[in-house]
Order: sequence, then C-alpha cells, then structure tokens
Amino acid sequence: MVEIVFLTPLITGLIAFFLPKSIGRFLLVLTGAAHLTLSFMLWKNQPQALFDQYFAVTPEGMLSLLVISLLFFLISIYTVGYLKESQIPSEGLFTGSMLVFLSTMTMVTLSDHIMIMWIAIEATTLASAPLIYTHRSAASLEATWKYVLICSVGIALALLGSILVAFSMGQENAGTPISFSALAGAANTLDPLWLKAGFVFILVGYGTKMGLAPMHTWLPDAHSEAPSPASALLSGVLLNCAYLGIFKTNKIMVAAGLEDFSGRILMVFGLLSIVAAATFILKQDEYKRMLAYSSIENMGIIAFGTGVGGLGVYGAVICMLHHSLIKSSLFLSSGNILLGYGDRLIKNTGNLIKGMPRTFVAFFAGFVGISGFPPFGIFIGELCIIVAAFRAGFYVAITVFILSLCVIFAGFANQIMKISFEECNTVIKIKEKACMVWPQYLLLLTSLILCFFIPDSLNQTISDAVAAIGGGLR
Repeated sequence: MVEIVFLTPLITGLIAFFLPKSIGRFLLVLTGAAHLTLSFMLWKNQPQALFDQYFAVTPEGMLSLLVISLLFFLISIYTVGYLKESQIPSEGLFTGSMLVFLSTMTMVTLSDHIMIMWIAIEATTLASAPLIYTHRSAASLEATWKYVLICSVGIALALLGSILVAFSMGQENAGTPISFSALAGAANTLDPLWLKAGFVFILVGYGTKMGLAPMHTWLPDAHSEAPSPASALLSGVLLNCAYLGIFKTNKIMVAAGLEDFSGRILMVFGLLSIVAAATFILKQDEYKRMLAYSSIENMGIIAFGTGVGGLGVYGAVICMLHHSLIKSSLFLSSGNILLGYGDRLIKNTGNLIKGMPRTFVAFFAGFVGISGFPPFGIFIGELCIIVAAFRAGFYVAITVFILSLCVIFAGFANQIMKISFEECNTVIKIKEKACMVWPQYLLLLTSLILCFFIPDSLNQTISDAVAAIGGGLR
C-alpha cells in the first residue's frame, strides 16, 4: 500500500513526542531505515494506491522520494551524535517533529490530486516550524514567524492557483478528477486563460516555499537558526517538495502547448534568484547563511533549466538530485563547525584543516561539488542547461547566468578559504565522532558515483520524469 510510506513516520513521530531521549533517538534512526526500505520497495513494485484518486507513484515523485528517504536516513544517524553534543531543549519535540516532517514531505511526493498536493506542502510548513524554533532564542523565534507567515502567504496564493487550474477544466471535463495526471491527459481541452493564471499563482506560491527570489526572504534566517540536521532537511529536501508542485503544474502547461509562456516565467524567476544570491553571498559573515544563499542560487538554476526546456530539464533534475546530496552534506559539516568553534561567524573560525581535519575534507569537497566542478554531478547538470540555452538562442539570459555563477563562486571561495586555512586560536570543543562525519562522506560519495554511473532503473526513472517536459531532450 502506497499510503503506508507516509503513515509510518507519522505514527512513529507522534509516539516520539512522549519518549525518553535515548529511545527517541533510536526510533529516529529505525524509522529512517524502515522508510528507506519501504521507498525502495515502492520504487521496485510500483503498486497502486489504496486511494488512487488522491495518490499515485509517478517518476518525478518517486525520484524525489528516494532522495528524501536516503537523506533522512543518513541525517538521522548524524542527528544521534549531534544531539549528544548539543544542548537542545525538548528533544522529544525535536525528534517527533523530524519524523512528522518526513511524513509530510513523503506525502508531497506521492500526491497526485492537486488539492492534496497543496495540503501536503502546507503540512510541511507546520511540521518544520518547531524545528526552526528549537533553540528558543529571539532570533529563532523571529526566523520561525518569518518562515510561517511568508510561506503561508505563498501557500495561499498556490491555493488560489490550484482553484484557477480547476476552473480551466470547464463543463466538458466535469467528470475528470482534479489530479495532475488527469489534467495533463486532458490538457488540450483546458481553458488556456484560466490555466495561465493558475500557473502564475502556483509558481509564485510554491516558488515562495522553494526559495525563489524575490520571495526568498524567509530562507536565510530559517536555515541559519535551525539546528544543522533540520537545516540539511530544509535545504536538501523541503525545497525539492515545493519544486515538485511547480514541476507537475508545468507538465500540464507543456501538454496544453503553453510551454513558451511557463518557460519564460520560470527563466525570469530563476535568473532573479541567481542574481540575488550573487548579490548577497558576497557580504555574508555567517557560514550557514552563506550556504542558505547557495541554496537560493541552486533553486534558481533548477527553475531556469526547467524553463529552458529540452536538455535543460534533464540538467535541472540532475542539479536537483546532486544539490540535495551535496548541500545536505555541507549543512551537516557546518553543524560540526558550529559545535567545534561555538560560533556561526566566519571571522571567529579558521584553520579547519588542522582543527577538524575530517570535517574539513567533507566541507571542502562539498564546496567543490556545490560550485559545479567536476567530478561532481552539478557540473553535468549546469553544462546541460548551458548547452540547451545556447541551442534555444537565449544568449543574453545564459550570459547573465554564467557571469552570476562566477561571482557566486568567487564570494563562496573567499569565505571557504578563510574557514579552512586562516589562522585561528580557538580551542575545538568536540571530537569528530564517526557518526558525525561518515554521513557527509556517504552523501558526497553517492554524488560522485551517480556522476560516473547511474543504474539503468534510476536512469529510466529520471528519463520518465523529464520526458513530459523535455521534449526528447533536444
């Protein structure tokens, strides 16, 4: 049964709220392992949902689910060591919220009904808000309220967009389910005016949750104030869930022959996000906020590639996959740095290569990967997007794209070098435990392996996800 994949972490999450610390930590890892197993079984068997009018196994949803499940399992292992080293009040609330958050994100990937998708994405906001407020500080309270308010406004706009898409069905489609698959199948009969209006509202609404500029203002505060395991989930997984809602809606637009309209808007928001990241990343003095702006950049890259179409969609999906792996690794490594140095300010860190050598390897390798250097997969994704843009004749847009990436790399590299090699007299406060280093290594290794070898079954899933928008990867 498809539904059991998101019901399992929901049930264990509710139980975890009332468990002692040690049992709650064990349940966190156990649920992560069970969820990963169930996800692979779902991928292999492709069963029909019990409530098939609301849920379905789709290629793009399955790809997102596999990423979510693998990341959560490795993050849960890291979290056990992190919780032992950090002073987190109400640990039961933290572990329970992590599991409920996993449940809501899983529900997003399996939702086929347009309104169930909206409910699931709204549920991710409510489930993740307590994670941002974990430290109970004034700054974390402000970040939480900003996150909830801005994302709720975005979700309200997405609701309006979903209603407009439903209106586009008209009288002739009165018996058609309001599901993404059914709407894509009947796209030629939908009213293009209502469909265009609905897409714009959905893009702005879910784009707020995805972190696209200029609706991104919640993201740097939330990512920097949340504990690092939560930051890894927010950046590596939650943003993908919002993108999935946009991706599925764009499939309807392409099926209706409106890909030029949706593509241009996606490109504009994508470029705005990349330029915004390039502007703000140069003056960041906190490494977690710097990583947050890097997430905005990568979401912009993904939106831009999706808008370009063809090979650009394949590049966007590849970037989404590898960004999740690499950025999660970077946020986990930043958690080690925060525990070791006791400060989020870049100027109060340094000499990471000697102070925390195993964390340095993961952190520096993550920087190389997220910057788009080979042999990591983001290089391939960005190359596909650039080639597709040149083929489509978007010369001005791709020039801005490339120049902005160069500026971001320069600003990012400058700060990473300070953290890694600049002299610092701070005494490191923790030891680098295996459970707080190996998850990062495994995430980076997965990215490396997928760059050189993609199993046929996974490659088929990616190809099927891209096919409806990619147009044969022209």
